[in-house]
Amino acid sequence: MISKKMAVLVQNSSIIRAMFEEGKKLAAIYGAENVYDFSLGNPSVEAPGEIKEAIIEIVRGEESNLVHGYMNNSGYEDVRETIAKSINKKFATSFHAENILMTVGAAGGLNVILKTLLNPGDQVITFAPFFGEYRNYVDNFNGELIVVSPNTTNFQPDLTQFEQRINETTKAVIINTPNNPTGVVYSEETITALAAILSQKEKEFGTSIYLIADEPYRELAYDGITVPYLTKYYKNTIVGYSFSKSLSLPGERIGYLVIPSEIDDYADVSGGANVANRILGFVNAPSLMQRVVAKCIDAEVDISAYNRNRELLYHSLIEFGYTCVKPQGAFYLFVKALEEDDKAFANAAKKHNILIVPGSSFGCPGFCRIAYCVDYKTIERSLPGFKKLAEEYLK
Repeated sequence: MISKKMAVLVQNSSIIRAMFEEGKKLAAIYGAENVYDFSLGNPSVEAPGEIKEAIIEIVRGEESNLVHGYMNNSGYEDVRETIAKSINKKFATSFHAENILMTVGAAGGLNVILKTLLNPGDQVITFAPFFGEYRNYVDNFNGELIVVSPNTTNFQPDLTQFEQRINETTKAVIINTPNNPTGVVYSEETITALAAILSQKEKEFGTSIYLIADEPYRELAYDGITVPYLTKYYKNTIVGYSFSKSLSLPGERIGYLVIPSEIDDYADVSGGANVANRILGFVNAPSLMQRVVAKCIDAEVDISAYNRNRELLYHSLIEFGYTCVKPQGAFYLFVKALEEDDKAFANAAKKHNILIVPGSSFGCPGFCRIAYCVDYKTIERSLPGFKKLAEEYLK
């Protein structure tokens, strides 16, 4: 018999994945072209051609033990140095290889740093709406996730409530910008104010509070908007990054942590994260993909396809009578449900073979997430269904 804790997790398994499986069932019945699956944030833009070329070049050009063997738990030093230099070039920082820890995607990185930081009962604060797995990641290490209620006007964090929720047991704060599920980019004004609150609270309580920046969508930003690099605003910032979206490599599970030298207890945090990477069972990030991303450090996906989808879907839904803050990044629309029960609304959408995810999965009931990382024609074909759905509620 499995553990009671796991039994609960199985019972409450991710609704996003459940919707994805539902989509496959509907496609078998109605045909894939007649099912409009907006449930999963699975990149639809192909990985850059350099990725395939790099894989072939690495596998053919080096001895196998240099490609497939063990290395330091933090990853290959030359790969980490390459990544550090790339970050420095983009953001005028001053990182080195010792500040980079290669991880099994951003999810692996978040678990590594939470394992390193949390004592049982420590609190981690995040802002709704938020990626639902944060709750599980914090619970993995017997922490407590504290959720700041959403500001549904513009989805910038409610900093007044945030300041009130911090106490002497607050160990970390997780923020995600560009945000999943809203697509909102937290403004420089927001980040500056948040950093000031954290600095003041550290002094008040005599503790270290780490800001964990979850950044898988950093490169997916539109209309020339700037995404602030958070280590430049708050000393105790740790960045979790993934190439899943920026290079369309979600299944390859490759990312990294940035642990700046100036954070409190750097040596212990860095050393602890290195050990956590091993004892959590990752051991090290995938060796081949470390080499690949280092070779392709300047490669980019063409986000114009996502932008095209964003423009079509956003403007069409607004025309149909939906309400939504226009996303500035990522590839999600967070639409206000046309009834109070967002789960019932998502079920109503299924009648039109449209699969969307209730906002309650992200700690924000009354809304639904639409992942527009799909083929443009899928959006075009779905629009009559979205229109009929709106008409059922608004007539």
